[in-house]
Amino acid sequence: MPTARNRDVSLYYEADGDGPTVVFVNDVGYGAWLWGWHYDAVAGPYETVVWDLRGTGRSDAPAGPYDVGTLAAGLDAVLADHDVGSAHLVGAGLGGMVALDYAHRYGRARSLTLYCTAGSGDAVDRAALDSLALDEPDSLDGAFSPAFRDHDPDLLERIADWRADEDATGDARAAQAAAMASFDAPPLYEITQPTEVYYGLDDPVVAPDAAQSLAADLPRGTGEAVEGRHCCYVEHAPAVTDRLLAMLDEHTE
Repeated sequence: MPTARNRDVSLYYEADGDGPTVVFVNDVGYGAWLWGWHYDAVAGPYETVVWDLRGTGRSDAPAGPYDVGTLAAGLDAVLADHDVGSAHLVGAGLGGMVALDYAHRYGRARSLTLYCTAGSGDAVDRAALDSLALDEPDSLDGAFSPAFRDHDPDLLERIADWRADEDATGDARAAQAAAMASFDAPPLYEITQPTEVYYGLDDPVVAPDAAQSLAADLPRGTGEAVEGRHCCYVEHAPAVTDRLLAMLDEHTE
């Protein structure tokens, strides 16, 4: 099982498929299960890399505080360990902020696909974010719409099992949440990679206008509304993944 080192922290990752590399970057607390709906469609024509942020899953969980810059350095350690020269980045929430910071500070990012992400932690509703934690009652309410939760109770049970196995908890999750809430994006006009920003129309954590503002401030950014809450990209994964593949195909030589 491959691991990368970011100073004294060991970071677990997995890779699959062939072709240009696509790297998924998790949201606060969530393990790699978050990308299961995208993974099968992308792996094959592309190489996919999923990894556990510090504090999550099989990666080390050092004491906080964490910050987005440190998480971006972890991403670079993973790419360097896997000998990736360039990659398309797909990030959700905190992972989208990591992708933004990474694209500004490092030279490997080819494109960005951002889900439910803002350019500033000031736009994050911290109470709503904290309500998504695994140990909170009704922790999926802010992530998925009632229609999605009611449609397939068995799927909700599987998600609960995946979260129990993989999600960050306790101080580690709190440190990730604090990193998201304290984020201040680098100058957005300097992030010139093609970027698509998707946002949930009923997202309680990142309001649609914050995501729209992010898309508008990026030189090559576009914004797209999706029905649903903070994990709308999971709820509508077939349509969102089709758009992701179209984006990847367009910007892959």
